[in-house]
Amino acid sequence: MRRSIVSPLLVIAMLTLLTTGCAKKSVSTDSNGIKVFTAFFAVPGSEINDDNEIQAIIAKKTGAKVKEVWLTGQTAQEAIGTFVAGGEYPDLIDGGDGQQQLYASGALVALDDYIDKYPNIKNFFNKQQWDALKQDDGHIYWIPQFSNIKGEEKTCTHNDEAFWIQTRVLKWAGYPEIKTMDAYFNLIESYNAANPTLADGTKNIPYTILCDDWRYFCLENAPQFLDGYPNDGAAMVNPVTLEVMDYNTTPTAVKYFNKLNEEYKKGIVDPESFTQSYDEYIAKVSTGRVLGMIDQWWDFAYTAGDAIKQAGLDDQGCEYVPLPITISEDVKNQWHCSGGVLNVASGIGVTTSCKDVEGALQFINDLLGQEIHDLRFWGVKDVDYFVDDKGEYRRTTEMRDRSSDTTYKASHTCTYSYFPQYSGTSDDGINANKPEGQGSEFFDGLSDNLKECFAAYGAETYVDMLGTSEAPGVWYPIWSFAGTLTTGTPGGLANEKITEVKHEYLPRVVMASNFETAWADYMKVYEACNPELYISELQAEVLKRVEAASKIK
Repeated sequence: MRRSIVSPLLVIAMLTLLTTGCAKKSVSTDSNGIKVFTAFFAVPGSEINDDNEIQAIIAKKTGAKVKEVWLTGQTAQEAIGTFVAGGEYPDLIDGGDGQQQLYASGALVALDDYIDKYPNIKNFFNKQQWDALKQDDGHIYWIPQFSNIKGEEKTCTHNDEAFWIQTRVLKWAGYPEIKTMDAYFNLIESYNAANPTLADGTKNIPYTILCDDWRYFCLENAPQFLDGYPNDGAAMVNPVTLEVMDYNTTPTAVKYFNKLNEEYKKGIVDPESFTQSYDEYIAKVSTGRVLGMIDQWWDFAYTAGDAIKQAGLDDQGCEYVPLPITISEDVKNQWHCSGGVLNVASGIGVTTSCKDVEGALQFINDLLGQEIHDLRFWGVKDVDYFVDDKGEYRRTTEMRDRSSDTTYKASHTCTYSYFPQYSGTSDDGINANKPEGQGSEFFDGLSDNLKECFAAYGAETYVDMLGTSEAPGVWYPIWSFAGTLTTGTPGGLANEKITEVKHEYLPRVVMASNFETAWADYMKVYEACNPELYISELQAEVLKRVEAASKIK
């Protein structure tokens, strides 16, 4: 698998930006006396302008702001390794796949003695959840940002993984019921044969696969969903017996990769799938050319989805909806489950280079207050939304258009998207904490093509297209444990080897002239990784989590 090449100049520039004024000064402030913290997030993200309007409002109300820097041109582990080697860090950091490097190097401040001082942070998790975040030394070092549902769960958008397809494909076929992998690809084949281009003559890409670095899930983890399991990510867990099962070697895995191989030979699978970067993938999806793909909504919708709207391609049916795909119609899908997901493997932490730990935590605490939270995700009242006579937050068409405009977002919107946040319901008991959860606002903002598509399937939201399953068991998701493993354990070492083998061999399997031979070669090297050691450690963690939950009850 191709890896990014790290530019020494990029590394130096990043270190200079993030450490200047934090590691060497007591507290950095701007000309208005506002505290200025630095943060690095080991994922790609969008920069905002230095004079961003909502950031300035939040700064005035909280007395602080953060200069955010995002991953670019390297992997998370490479970026974090650079910080560790230099020994200087930004004030705040989320290391992503490199989080354990930060912990092992002593780069993070233990938060245990601070949490009770900040009520919004303390109440962000319950005792069981905080306990789950303790590392092997008994301390808490980071706060997961994305798992919290306040009040009533409000979900209109399926923010997770799915087989996505453009509405124009479904409309052309008369909105058929598509529930299996075979039916999905048959529909894409038929549509593309009859409609090989967009209206301007641009050639369609029937199906593409994102495989860049940790986003390899777009290729490798579909078998768990096809067999009707939720996104445990690292394996499948039988909810009755609690047995942990390896989805990489199941009969469904063979069928899935054989299907991709068949579609590749037919020219349906994008030949650039295994070499394209994330940015190249997003650029491609943004053109409206891609008929279908597997991905997480959050991974493409806020970039490519907005680009499709701005280009007017939603009028051509280039927006995506999820389909309840499984390996056969008798298997119930669990693509969408209710409840939150606590990812104990990573989160935002305060580093030992920060000279104002309490100020940094106070800022996080302030961001979780309802007034600031509304500014982050709804914007400014009567500019980005208005309040109707029922007390509901709504948007005009002009407001919605601005909210998806890249230039406007850079100069005006400041979500602090990798800081702790809530979904669910506002303290007022009426409004969703984010616009995508507001039912009336969500529906009014849909294009005519999406409204027609939803209506054809008796749906009102993306979630309705899939159905909602109950929250999985107390072990869920086991991927949050897998993300903490290192090569220091037999299972962690096996997992490292498995990851390397899958990155190398799965593209070969999909592109092979003889699938059976390629799959046999893959299985031979896969089994040599001793996956049973990895599964065994996952099994122990599932039982541990179940036991811990039973004691609390």
